[in-house]
Amino acid sequence: MKKIYEKIKNNPLWSGIGQNDFEHVLNCLSAKVHVYKKEDVILFSGSAVNFVGLVLEGSVQVIKEDIDGNTTILTELGVSEFFGETFACAEITQSPVTIVAAENAEILLIDYKKIITSCSSACVFHAKLIENMLKIIARKNLMLTQKLDILSKRTTREKLLTFLETQKGTAKKFTIPYNREQLAQYLCVERSAMSNELGKLRNEGLIRFRKNEFEILRPVSSNSHTPR
Repeated sequence: MKKIYEKIKNNPLWSGIGQNDFEHVLNCLSAKVHVYKKEDVILFSGSAVNFVGLVLEGSVQVIKEDIDGNTTILTELGVSEFFGETFACAEITQSPVTIVAAENAEILLIDYKKIITSCSSACVFHAKLIENMLKIIARKNLMLTQKLDILSKRTTREKLLTFLETQKGTAKKFTIPYNREQLAQYLCVERSAMSNELGKLRNEGLIRFRKNEFEILRPVSSNSHTPR
C-alpha cells in the first residue's frame, strides 16, 4: 500500500489525505489494481463508464474514433493522472472514447459512485474526496478548452506553435508526450505536413528538437509568421 501511495500521493484527489489514512480510503472505495499490456484496451468506446482510472505505472491514451476507422489521440496520461471521471460524473451511459494502454501499465480502478457517495460508516474523508474531485473535473475542463484553442487554429503551423507554447510552461527545454504520428493525430493534421512545418520552424531558428525533446530558441507566436 505504501508503494501505491508514493506513486499517486501528488494526485489532487488525495489532497488532505495522509499515508496513515490511505489504506482505509482505498478499502472504502473498493479500489483494485489491474495490469494491462501495451495496446490493451482499458475501456471501449460505447462501454458503460462506472469507474475512474488512476495510472500507477506506464501511460494511457484517450482515443476518439470516427465512422471510417480514423483515430485521433485526445490526450495521453501518465503516472498519477486520472481518466474517466468526467464521463462518470456526467452519468454518460456509453463512453464516447476508447482508453488504451500506451505502454505496459498498472491502473488503479475506483468505483466512482463510492467517491461521491458517503459510505455507511460515515467515512470522514468523503467530504474531502468530493471537494477534490470537483476541482479535478474543473481543471480537466480547462485543459479541454486549451485543446479547443489549439484545434481552432487554421493552419498546421499555427497549431504546432500554439501546442508548443502550451507544453513548455516556463522552461525553454521540454519533452512532449507524443511521437510524430501521435502528435499529428492529436493536432488533427497530416503527419507529412506537420513534419515539413517542424523542419521550417527549425530552419528559421525558432525551435530545436530531437525526437520528442524540444527547445524554444526565441519567443514564437502562432500569428508571427505567414501561415502555410
